Amino acid sequence: MSKILVLAEKPSVGKELARVLGCKKNCGGYIEGEKYIVTWALGHLVTLAEPESYGEQYKTWSMQTLPMLPQKMILKVIPQTAKQFHVVKKLLLNKEISSLIIATDAGREGELVARWIIEKVGFHKPIKRLWISSQTDKAIKEGFSKLQDGKNYLPLYRCAQARAEADWLVGLNVTRALTCKYNAQLSAGRVQTPTLAMLVAREEEIKKFVPKDYYIIKADLGGFFVTYQDHKNQTNIFEKQKAQSIAEKIKEQQFVVKQISVSKASTPPPMLYDLTQLQRDANQLYDMSPKETLNVMQNLYEKHKALTYPRTDSRYLTEDIVGTLTDRLKAVAKGEFAPFVAEIIKQKRSIAKSCINNSKVSDHHAIIPTEQSVSMTAMTTTEKRIYMLVVKRFLTCFYPNFIFEKRKAEFECKAERFVAFGNVTLQKGWKAVTTNMVQEEEQEQNLPSFEKGDTFVCNMVQLKQMKTTPPARYTEATLLSAMENPSKFLQDKNMKGYIEGGLGTPATRADIIEKLFSAFYIEKRGSYIYPTSKGIQLINLAPSDLREPLLTAKWEKELESISKAKAEKRKFIEEIKKYTVSLVENVKESQQQYKHDNLTGTKCPVCGKPMLKVNGKKGKMLICQDRDCGEKIHISRQTNIKCPTCHKFMELFGNGEKKMYVCSCGFKEKADTFHKKMAEQKGASKNTIQNYMRKQKQAEREEKKELSAFGKALLEALKEE
Repeated sequence: MSKILVLAEKPSVGKELARVLGCKKNCGGYIEGEKYIVTWALGHLVTLAEPESYGEQYKTWSMQTLPMLPQKMILKVIPQTAKQFHVVKKLLLNKEISSLIIATDAGREGELVARWIIEKVGFHKPIKRLWISSQTDKAIKEGFSKLQDGKNYLPLYRCAQARAEADWLVGLNVTRALTCKYNAQLSAGRVQTPTLAMLVAREEEIKKFVPKDYYIIKADLGGFFVTYQDHKNQTNIFEKQKAQSIAEKIKEQQFVVKQISVSKASTPPPMLYDLTQLQRDANQLYDMSPKETLNVMQNLYEKHKALTYPRTDSRYLTEDIVGTLTDRLKAVAKGEFAPFVAEIIKQKRSIAKSCINNSKVSDHHAIIPTEQSVSMTAMTTTEKRIYMLVVKRFLTCFYPNFIFEKRKAEFECKAERFVAFGNVTLQKGWKAVTTNMVQEEEQEQNLPSFEKGDTFVCNMVQLKQMKTTPPARYTEATLLSAMENPSKFLQDKNMKGYIEGGLGTPATRADIIEKLFSAFYIEKRGSYIYPTSKGIQLINLAPSDLREPLLTAKWEKELESISKAKAEKRKFIEEIKKYTVSLVENVKESQQQYKHDNLTGTKCPVCGKPMLKVNGKKGKMLICQDRDCGEKIHISRQTNIKCPTCHKFMELFGNGEKKMYVCSCGFKEKADTFHKKMAEQKGASKNTIQNYMRKQKQAEREEKKELSAFGKALLEALKEE
């Protein structure tokens, strides 16, 4: 009896599909049922081969072998997941398999995961596509009842293939050229380089900025404040003598109300979440990195089945989703959300019309709760936070606008003009659901009722000396915003129309930021991102084309055309090859110099060369300057453990038994001693203390796994752009 093979992207998803499809026989690497066999990838099982696969000459990094322009790109099985690949291959070639259902993530990268496996194996039987936006039983059953012909998704595969091959051609060629030219571990890519360029440009703005003193005058009129404003509506006074003169002459003087304006205003509910906006809010509210937020979202989507597909760039729903909204509301009607859901259902409220727009949903709609009720007690703290953000945002869209009264009053005193602003809430609307959302405006003061001609006596004058400030450094949240809309960084402003898609995609931006950290082009101080000397030098060394966001915008436009079968992959790659040649020539002809300004006297224990001191995202470390070695040694890492003396976060130095917590206030203590003290203070049992210590050692082992050599990680670092 023939069977249908279902290929999922991850084991967790595969097991859920198998359960819903009634497959119960676990065969290790796949689960078999009467009609279906469900297997899975482990993310990518197949990838583009390294340059060495195209000839012996590429095993040595050399300018003479560049550019590398293979006629046909070779696929290779990833060694770390080869065992699972052979399980999938055996199933695909099994004569009992009549057809295949691709059930990898419904998106460009998910299509690539499956199609590369299919191509590597040489599978030629019929293919269907499962395309769903949530992992609930209902969604899975509906998806299997509406399977699409696999041929319909071939353009999406060609688009993903084109993206991967183009990134290989440009990224690896320019990376080798830069590394060989300057004898340093340097890499470049069409997304990471312009992203880094934005950070470097901001740093240059800050360094060139010259602060100026200015003054603000406020007068206390008893219960409210008024602020000086000149005839151009400017509150800042840049002449000290003028500011002092005004402040002096209004002391204890009478202020007369000259004009009052009252207007009604309203603020609609914020739009539903796409991935980028959710990552921004999580970073601002909880200091979560974009990558961390995406990982949590994947858990909420796959494991808890609580939220819909996370890797979306849309903030809208399609009309066919409207009929499911009542079930989604009932699924979240727990705890603090229950009264709001009860009110919405009782009053038969509909979701805001602005949330429904078929034309603004491509692959996936906005992130919303699923119809499946979930238990928050099974979630981690970060999962609860993200889940609650999405649910709150979803519920606000069923509430009316926040309506308030804007009040402005103008005063005169000794021929000088002063103003006061205030708001009065008339209808809370959607703000009844949440009062701590990122979009909350600053609260205005409450103004008393008064009429034109009323007088008030100045009780006190505030003369504040201030300094103009440079533009703020980027946080991960504001960098995501800049990547989403980088048009202001274009040299040619006429090309703004080409960059609507931004730098990268919502699904890849978090990875790009992480790669900039791991390559030590940027570092984090507090919540702000600083480009390192290495990052600044790289931007000066990289070809000018790669520094601008326009390249990736043009690529994404071409890739979108390929995904819609309006452009050919072959022509796109031909153009990329020509472009690659010009980029390599640009590097070869450069007269620039690169200087290691972070060399230490510590010799690499592997190759003996002097090591470089860098600030990684998780702490300080030494790395070998030699590309082929890439040895890394941790000096310290930042922790979330607070100092018992001053309550600042401490650093952890050393390894094994020598590990020691150190605080900037001077506190020092061996890690083992500190952990035992903390556990004992909480009244923990001996077993609890042992478990706590075991977790600390496990964290240390995981940390060591991260210390892979640069050479091995290079190809991986260029993926997903």
